[in-house]
Amino acid sequence: MTAPETGTTTFGSGTTTVGSGTTAAGSGTTTVEPDADALRERALASLTTARDRTTLLTDCVDEPDLTAQHSPLMSPLVWDLAHIGNQEELWLLRAVGGREAMRPEIDTLYDAFEHPRAERPSLPLLPPAEARRYAAEVRGRVMDLLAGADFHGTRLTEAGFAFGMVAQHEQQHDETMLITHQLRKGPQALTAPDPEPVALFTGPAEVLVPGGPFTMGTSAEPWALDNERPAHQREVAPFWIDTTPVTNGAYQAFIADGGYDTERWWTPEGWAHIKRHSLTAPQFWRRDAGQWLRRRFGVTEAVPAEEPVLHVCWYEADAYARWAGRRLPTEAEWEKAARFDPATGRSRRYPWGDADPAPEHANLGQRHLRPAPAGSYPQGESALGVRQLIGDVWEWTASDFLPYPGFRAFPYKEYSEVFFGSGYKVLRGGSFAVDPVACRGTFRNWDHPIRRQIFSGFRTARSEAV
Repeated sequence: MTAPETGTTTFGSGTTTVGSGTTAAGSGTTTVEPDADALRERALASLTTARDRTTLLTDCVDEPDLTAQHSPLMSPLVWDLAHIGNQEELWLLRAVGGREAMRPEIDTLYDAFEHPRAERPSLPLLPPAEARRYAAEVRGRVMDLLAGADFHGTRLTEAGFAFGMVAQHEQQHDETMLITHQLRKGPQALTAPDPEPVALFTGPAEVLVPGGPFTMGTSAEPWALDNERPAHQREVAPFWIDTTPVTNGAYQAFIADGGYDTERWWTPEGWAHIKRHSLTAPQFWRRDAGQWLRRRFGVTEAVPAEEPVLHVCWYEADAYARWAGRRLPTEAEWEKAARFDPATGRSRRYPWGDADPAPEHANLGQRHLRPAPAGSYPQGESALGVRQLIGDVWEWTASDFLPYPGFRAFPYKEYSEVFFGSGYKVLRGGSFAVDPVACRGTFRNWDHPIRRQIFSGFRTARSEAV
């Protein structure tokens, strides 16, 4: 679930990486503990990058757009703005710093479990100017706290975890606010350069992932969240996986072949869903004068055939895979394709290795407002040769969102535990809207299988023929 309910400069530029130069998180080896100054620098950079993005997303529209609910699936932008500040106050000023509550009377207003999104416009929310002042005052006090922070003593403070958790939380809400921008009607409010054009990808369509055990999850990544933990062994049978995500052009072939009209490609629940809601194409697409058009952040444009398909629900991804004679990869298969290095037998932090994401590795951090063409970022491919596993589009997997063996909720069960079960499907990899601080080779996202407003796509897999 993007921005799990509680739950611009690119992170990593000029910052110090926790554990940099050590073996991959989750490999079972000892990592070198960074010093306090390095942790402080990383926390400061991550918090600042998140706040710069929040400001961009909320300063580009006027007050009516901030206070309106653009979809019942999303909060008003002004709710997210104050919620970000409130969570930062709760976890950093109160839980870590032991400070008195600044505005305890607003805690329930910004408790996501107290008020579903559809109800939030009716609440007595802080108006935009007051919400900005509150978030800014919280941040000022947090900067004072960070300057003298002790990164030892409790699980919240160890290695700066609480600061990393808050930075990730804000970036997750920034992604949900970007989704709201996509849903809002009206003229374009955001701009960004397009990804660099690349030559048409002519590599192999699929890659064989060897069978056998690998290390899934992490016990060593300092800012990893509870559902990514602990590291554990998984056995995966050999399988083939798409080298790149499924493209718009490939998905158009599914539509043209009657994919939305052929019941045998769909699960019973999926077939009932698309018929009930008259779905015939990805969200934001429409057919006009013989071509497919889409609306993207207030601009109508031709659907680019070479880009990964976007805004499809799990049922659509699953139906396409069946039509293509394939299937969605399991979560374990996806992670093995992304992290496993056959030369060493260990799991990397990211597909390309252990280094933090850089612009040449992946389309992250809202640098662009669209996915890059399929086959982009050769420097970001995995050891097995799979591309774009991080960035561009969240990728639906076949798996339900379930805990790993030995899971322990931390620091609160509402981040992950309350969502475990068959009602949510796992997405992996992150989209162009995800900041690197909230994206790792082990990071797990989840949502209802009907959701399409999220920046979701997919790739397919098949079992190795016996």
